Amino acid sequence: MKLPASTEWALHCATTLAQVEPRRTVSAAQLADYYDLPAPYLAKQLKALAKAGVFTATSGPRGGYRLARPPSEITLLQIVEAIDGAASPFECHEIRQQGRGALSPEDCRHTCAIAAAMADAHEAWRRSLADVTLADILDRIPSWAPARTRSLLTES
Repeated sequence: MKLPASTEWALHCATTLAQVEPRRTVSAAQLADYYDLPAPYLAKQLKALAKAGVFTATSGPRGGYRLARPPSEITLLQIVEAIDGAASPFECHEIRQQGRGALSPEDCRHTCAIAAAMADAHEAWRRSLADVTLADILDRIPSWAPARTRSLLTES
């Protein structure tokens, strides 16, 4: 499965917000600068995360984004689906009923074995992402990383 770069951006920005003080907001411009990303495009992703309830957005001179819930309550699946949606990347177009090798509709009453296997794989992938929270990610990063992140965001 190949996800767009914006998914990586969203996951990293969420992890970054999980490292700052709970009430602190970080602007889209700060996050774009932190990761050297195009600010207008990143802003669209951040808005999608706010719309999905992963982030909270605040307007004004001190406005920006922060996590809407504690890191332990935000899963990677919620972040990915906020950006990419929940649809399976595989679509069965029933090509088994086309061409010289076409099967009859009666022979295709049951779900295609390939479509079923791909659906199972997609569900396993979703379960795997649902089992990992931002708190789990924070546990996996170096212990010095949150202090560095807070320091660099304060400088901007």
